[in-house]
Amino acid sequence: MSSIKKFQVTFDCAEPERVARFWCEVLGYVVPPPPKGFAGWDDFDRSLPPERQGSAFACVDPSGVGPRLFFQRVPEGKVVKNRVHLDVRVGTGLVGDERLAALEAERARLIALGAVHVRTLPADGFNESCIVMQDVEGNEFCLD
Repeated sequence: MSSIKKFQVTFDCAEPERVARFWCEVLGYVVPPPPKGFAGWDDFDRSLPPERQGSAFACVDPSGVGPRLFFQRVPEGKVVKNRVHLDVRVGTGLVGDERLAALEAERARLIALGAVHVRTLPADGFNESCIVMQDVEGNEFCLD
């Protein structure tokens, strides 16, 4: 049995390109090149049947290390808390006030991109501080 090393994370959303571009900014990801034969993603999108236009978008880690993120349009809106979420690791190796300052600086940057601050969880003697956020469509993620 072989071990699987590559995976992608898929987001259900209303506006795939908008959410994908938000995550590109958060993670330093990029939009991959369009399929062969198309000058850009807009050209590719226009080639699809009207009901499929704007239905999906993706972004990738330019270094090729991180997982591909795929965003697909779904008819229903988000109703409850995510069962899976991303932890954006901005405080790795930092503790105490230094960690919290790094998390708060990233929180401010992401709020400017359209994210929402949900709550800050302070260090409690067992866990270091983290910040719970929501992306542009309300999907939870953590600054960790």
